Amino acid sequence: MSLSLSGSQWRRVVLVLACLHVLVIAASNYLVQLPFTLFGWHTTWGAFSFPFIFLVSDLTVRLLGGATARRVVAAAMAPALVVSYLLSVLYVDGRFAGLDALAEFDTLVARIALASFCAYLFGQLLDIGVFQRLRRLRQWWVAPTASTLFGNALDTLLFFSIAFAGSSNGFMAEHWLEIACVDYAFKLLISLGLFLPLYGALLALLSRYLLTATASAPARGQRVPDC
Repeated sequence: MSLSLSGSQWRRVVLVLACLHVLVIAASNYLVQLPFTLFGWHTTWGAFSFPFIFLVSDLTVRLLGGATARRVVAAAMAPALVVSYLLSVLYVDGRFAGLDALAEFDTLVARIALASFCAYLFGQLLDIGVFQRLRRLRQWWVAPTASTLFGNALDTLLFFSIAFAGSSNGFMAEHWLEIACVDYAFKLLISLGLFLPLYGALLALLSRYLLTATASAPARGQRVPDC
């Protein structure tokens, strides 16, 4: 598939995708504060939301190329860091702490925000790199499967180790490795069991939409690589 997008179309796509990344990050930073036990294992609700970013990134690489996916990550980095800190300050253990909480610098919250930033940046770059190398294989599912395995592993390890290892949150400091492993297992279960079929369906749908949207446009701007 070969698509042509004008400069304004390209910027609009990057902006929309970056906003979607920040939205998922914000939701995940809130949900990771809500641990629960499933079948005797500790995990958090963030494990069910964050895989959406990898779904979006893989579709971006497939349809628009690795360079565009990296532009999306670059555009989302600073807003993601700010949103991570603000949300973690305003909501503690899933409860609204009030605007007064913004007046004091919270070290633990800053660690969580930094952890989220590092995990997002390096996890996404690894995911994009792996997907880019495998995207031309005839089996469409190999690239998203491999990128999900590696990207989620790095993301999970970075986030929980930076945020909670030796932190003032006693429960998370004690159980972060267990929670990280269970979190990773749930991410894989959700990503490969639910998102992989969804990826295939969205790929077909978006391919038809983008081809229709650009078929009548003159060949100007940047050309999207073949899928």
